[in-house]
Parts: sequence; structure tokens; C-alpha cells
Amino acid sequence: MSKADPPGVKPYDGPAGGWGALKAVANAIREQTAVASDVRALLKANQPMGFDCPGCAWPDPDHRSSFEFCENGAKAVAWEATARRAPPEFFAAHSVSELWGWSDFELEAQGRLTHPMAYDAASDRYLSISWDEAFARIGVALRALPDPNMAEFYTSGRASNEAAFLYQLFVREFGTNNFPDCSNMCHEATSVGLPESIGVGKGTVTLEDFDHCDAIFCVGHNPGTNHPRMLATLREAARRKVPIVVFNPLRERGLERFASPQDPFEMLTLRSTEIASSYYQLKVGGDLAMLKGMMKAVLALDAADLARGGKGVLDRTFIAENTESFSAIEADLASVEWDEIERRSGLARSDVEAAAEVYAKAERVIVCYGMGITQHLDGVANVQHLANLLLLRGNLGRKGAGICPLRGHSNVQGDRTVGVTEIPTEAFLARLDAAFGVTSPRTKGNNAVETVEAIRDGRSKAIVCLGGNLAVAMPDPEATFAAMRKLDLAVHIATKLNRSHLILARESILLPCLGRTEVDMQEGGPQCVTVEDSMSVVHASRGGLAPASEHLRSEPAIVAGIAKASLPATKVDWDFLVADYGRIRDRIEEVFPEFFDFNARVARPGGFRLDVAASRREWLTPSGRARFIVAPGLGRADRPTPDVLLLTTIRSHDQYNTTIYSLNDRYRGVTGRRDVVFVNPEDLAALGLAHGDLVDVVAVPAGEGEAARALRGQTAVAFPIAKGSVAAYYPEANGLIALAAYDHTSGTPAYKSAPVRLRAHA
Repeated sequence: MSKADPPGVKPYDGPAGGWGALKAVANAIREQTAVASDVRALLKANQPMGFDCPGCAWPDPDHRSSFEFCENGAKAVAWEATARRAPPEFFAAHSVSELWGWSDFELEAQGRLTHPMAYDAASDRYLSISWDEAFARIGVALRALPDPNMAEFYTSGRASNEAAFLYQLFVREFGTNNFPDCSNMCHEATSVGLPESIGVGKGTVTLEDFDHCDAIFCVGHNPGTNHPRMLATLREAARRKVPIVVFNPLRERGLERFASPQDPFEMLTLRSTEIASSYYQLKVGGDLAMLKGMMKAVLALDAADLARGGKGVLDRTFIAENTESFSAIEADLASVEWDEIERRSGLARSDVEAAAEVYAKAERVIVCYGMGITQHLDGVANVQHLANLLLLRGNLGRKGAGICPLRGHSNVQGDRTVGVTEIPTEAFLARLDAAFGVTSPRTKGNNAVETVEAIRDGRSKAIVCLGGNLAVAMPDPEATFAAMRKLDLAVHIATKLNRSHLILARESILLPCLGRTEVDMQEGGPQCVTVEDSMSVVHASRGGLAPASEHLRSEPAIVAGIAKASLPATKVDWDFLVADYGRIRDRIEEVFPEFFDFNARVARPGGFRLDVAASRREWLTPSGRARFIVAPGLGRADRPTPDVLLLTTIRSHDQYNTTIYSLNDRYRGVTGRRDVVFVNPEDLAALGLAHGDLVDVVAVPAGEGEAARALRGQTAVAFPIAKGSVAAYYPEANGLIALAAYDHTSGTPAYKSAPVRLRAHA
């Protein structure tokens, strides 16, 4: 540590991956004493007869690669397959009041839940109960609600297709479409924005397309931490000289260089592969300005080429035959001035034009993006302008080109596909009702933000959570936690303890479930489940480890148990479905025709790809054409005064969603702590602050009379981040995000562009 560096902060000079990744894998397995009796079982991760990694949703080539070369996948497996346990004796020794004072890291570090538990107010402890009693209590509480819409049903993206399908069936037979989902907090802007543009809320590319593209644009994502298996794909493209153009506020090591643990030469010579050919650090919240600048520059290149007697750079045949509203985009771009594009994006015009030249020269372009695009007040507009950019040159619906949303959890996309949505279509509901003889509600349900608002206002009194850590994941924890404490019932289906479980309702129940790595034995024998990756490929997952406790039940079995207790006159034979998950897949096929021959196709190694109409240039929009969609202006995220900075929340390298594996963030040079805020050195100097100073990060109030929110006593770390931008860890910085700060088209919270001020800590 140099004299200038605060404790636990030292710049990291190595590449992503490499020996550091292998060391981290070994440490994760050792520290968790993962699968104590058989570490070899971990080698079944992402294998044809093994389990799907419970981490990210990036696909595997032919679904045959092993987890050991993906550091964060190994951490996810070790975290789930840990030998640590949180049995009833643990809860007997620690009151909920005591546990509330523990850190989130300490809570989850206690290990796997082993028994159903119910909170006892007299002792301030969770006490063990039987499954029958747990289901009975839940059923009584749900049936007592005056209106089914007073209950909320949350879903985490880790749930399988089978569990999610049963869950949405139960909830709709119960009588509500209240489905707050983890997608509401991450890629809902994709699910809402892309259907309006291209007719489908999913990516259009396959993994094979990366072998045929001529340029890759990476916008607002960090593969080294959030989808590390993607690094191998980017590395192969870089090694065949494909330009990889990056737009991101922070310099992220995984986008700079990568040493593949699978390459003996790189490992032995300590060499690495350069990933980004160009790296542009746009301001936080500057995405819409940058994208309009890119398109404006492409139109200028087109006009210049036509003036020279060329064909132009636009694909005018594609635009004429496949799209509508191109003239509206032309007019909007003509109205935008370059000086404003530069101010809002933080990029020089020459940089934007250079990126546009790469785009225009490439015959086949893939655009990849993550939550740096979606988690803004203008998330839908950002997504739709990525689609606009691709439409200019026909880079949709052909080999080697397309749009690639980078989903997080390994089945967040699949949950949506099989019906977990608060805005179901009439066609889907009609098929569901016909298949099961139920009458589904037709009114729109609540998304995640609306759920918290409904609970806060007393309109909802119960919540059931299929996985996740909803209260901690939401913005404004002070408001969210206070709302959750008003509930009459809170049910959490989980593998480990987290802070949401300690936010007590009148009746709070924990239901321990099997993990992805464990054998799921039902009446019909060992079962497999299915998941969908980021590229719409559905494949099977089979756990091979002994369950952490004999008292665990599978997610489908738990959903069925709650359904039977809550719906005495149910029209569904829940026991029949749970006895053999193949029967659930038969019913999924009946409701969703795209799952035809589901059981037969998923039995093949690698599974099958669901149909994505836009991939073959069939546009499922009202007009049957892809649409250029205009968003006025350059976005709502701006700095009203020079002392206001825009904050983005980020994950550390030892983190997945709200799960924190350790207090380290290797690639950003942070060890043993999370109480830091990353700031551009020039911004620090302008504010009279220095690297290592203690600061308070104070939110700029979003509305009249709104109380100030602050993250106090953070250590300022000088970091290569765009001027005018700062970054702090999620979920600790969620208190800086107002509950009302969200994209009103999609409901996605603006985790990535919160206006804040930095002040010296008193």
C-alpha cells in the first residue's frame, strides 16, 4: 500500500481471469468447504447431465463447458453447495433483534437453512415448525384477505421454468396478477422497449453469431464480474481482430484485457488478450446523448458518401422493406446540436464520430448491453435507441448481427417466458384458462415499485417471495423496510438467510428449498428442471449433490403445497404435476406453443432455442414492421449545478445481485471493505477533496419536501471514472435512490443515475 492509498485500496494491475481467478476459485471452495464429501461433483456444472450454474445467464457452446474457468460461477456454486448450516439451533441462539445488527455478508455466511421456520414474537426468534403447519398458516392468512389483489407474489430469476409456471398458475387461480419480479429491477426496459421496436422483448443473436460478426459494441455492462463466461467469447473475437467498442463510465478490467485460464500459453507466460479496441468513458446518464450522436454521425457519413456518388452507408432497402418512422428519426437527429451531445455524453464529437465510423464500416454488428442502459429514468428510450442504431444498417435478423441484452440471473428470462408477468396478454390467459379450467384475472398487476407503494399505503397486506432479497434490492430502504413491516404475512422461499427475512410481518415464515446443485427426488424419481439463457436456449438442469437437509423441499413442491392450502376448491391436480416434472412441461407446452415437443427437445444435449421472430426478420408489431422510435431530448439524467454528480450503483467482483461472497473487489483494487465511493480525480480536486478522504454522499432531493438521503462516512477513492460521475456499491447505496425515481414506461428504478453531492464527512 502506497502512502497515498487508504487501507484496503491498492490499484490492481493484472488482467481479468488468469491466476487471480484460479486462486479465487480455490479460496471460494475452501472457505465454504463446498460439497464437503465430493468436490468432484462441481465438475458437473453446465454439463449435459449436470446442473446449470446458478450464476449468470450467458450460454455455453453446446452447453458443454465447465464452471471451473468462470470464477464467479464457481463462487455461486460454492455459495450454494456450502457445508455451513443455519439449523433451528442457530436461531435459538440468536434473536431477530440481534441478527438485524449483523451485516448482510454475515447473515448469508451462516449457511443453508435446514427447516421450515416461523417467527415467534414472544421470544423474538424464528422457531422450527412442520411443513404441514407452515402451509396451513400460509393458507389461512391468504384466504383471510378481503381481496386477492391484497397479496403480492415475488419471483427471483433463479427459479426454474417448472417452478415459475406452477407459481403463476397458482397466483392466477388465487385471483391476482401481482407479480413483482427481479426483472422489474433490471431488464424490464428491455421487456417493454424491444417489443415496441422489433416485436419481441429478447435478444436476437445466438452465440454462433459472435463467430461471424465484424464489430461488437459493448454498452453499459461489466462482463468480468456480471457475466464472466462472456469474456471467452469476447477474447475469441478480439483475437480475430474484430473491433470491440466499449462505452462505459468506469474503466473495467474485464473490458480491457483477459487471461484465459483455459489457455496454457497465456497462463504460463503471464500474457493476456486485449479486449476493447476503443474504450469511451461516457458520463453516467449520457447514453441517450451518445446514441443520438452515433446515429447523427452515421447519417452524416451516409450523406457524404452519397455526395461522392457512392451507395451511402444506410441499408435503404432494409429500411424501406422492414421499418417505419425513419423520417421521424431523421428529423429528431437533425434537431439535436453537437455541443449539447458533447455536454450530456461527456464525449468529444470526434470520439462519437470515430465510433460511428467503426459501425458504418462493419457489415455485421452486434450490440451488447446491460443494466448500465436499462436502470435509468430513460431506460426504455435507451434500449429503443440501441435498436434504432441497428436498424439503420439492417443489423437485425441476419447472421453475425443483432441485439444482445445481457440478462443477470440464470433464468430471469425464462420466468418471463412461462408467464411470470404483471401485464399478461389476453391470448396467454385464454390458453391458460382453457388448459386448467381456471378463470384468470384480467386486470394489470403490480410491478416491484408498485408493490412497495401498495404495501406502504395499506392496499397490500401479504407477500410471498419465491427466492430473492426483495426489500434489500429495492431503492430507498428506509421507506421500503417501513412498508414491509406493515404486512400481515411474509413468506420467503429461500436457501439462505438474508435481511429481508428479518423485516417482520405479523406472520413471518421461512421455507427452505433445494438448490440448483442438489438431487430433486419426487414420487416419479429424480427430476430435472429447465432454464432459459440470454439467447433463448432452453436446457435441462439436474442436481447431483445430496440435499443440505432432509427437510428441504423443491420449489415446485413448495408452490404446490401453498396452492393446496390456499385454494381448497382448486381445479389443479398439484400432486400429479409435482410427482413428475415432465407433466409440468407437458402443460407448459399446452399453454405456450413455442415449447412444442418440450420433453423430447430438452432431453437432447444442449436443449433447444425458442423461436425469436425478429431473428428471421418477422416483426410482431401492430404494423408488422420494425419501428424507429423517437424519444425527445437527450434524457432526464442531468446535473442541475456543477457540484451535483451523477451516481451509479455497481456490484463488486465478489458479489452477485445482493449476495456478497466477500468484502473484496479485486479488479478495482479494493480489499476487505465496501465503504468506498469511486470518484474522478479532477472532481475530487474541484470539490476540495482528496483520495482517501472520508465523505458523505448526499442525494439531491427528487421532489418538493423530500427528505435528504445520505450514505455517510465513505472513503473517497480516486478512480478512472468519467468526470461528473461517481460510483458506490449496491445495495449499500440504494438509500440514495428515491422510490419515486424510476422509468415510468417500464417501472425500472434509476439505480444508475442518481444526482448526489459529495461533502467532507464531519
